[in-house]
Amino acid sequence: QVQLVESGGALVQPGGSLRLSCAASGIHFGVYTMTWYRQAPGKQHELVAAITDLRSTNYGDFVKGRFLISRDNYKSTVDLQMNSLKPDDTAVYYCHARWNTNDFWGQGTQVTVSS
Repeated sequence: QVQLVESGGALVQPGGSLRLSCAASGIHFGVYTMTWYRQAPGKQHELVAAITDLRSTNYGDFVKGRFLISRDNYKSTVDLQMNSLKPDDTAVYYCHARWNTNDFWGQGTQVTVSS
């Protein structure tokens, strides 16, 4: 059974940092492209950051150097280090795994940026 379990979401003040983690099981993690998406209330899903099996990375335009995605193939985890957080970063953050036609989602973790 495939599971993607996100953790690390919290309430943080503007300008603060958070580190999200996604632990995968039931898949051959190393071949998957891992992506963090987010969805804020009333808004569409948007790509936050992605990392391929070869560790090529891609970020949403709004990230502007504030976030860093990384993966550990031994632990089957993908992390998202988020710095300089803004209220607009408030959203549910989802972990996604994709390889060929295989496509899996986590349940999401809430990030709230507020003073």
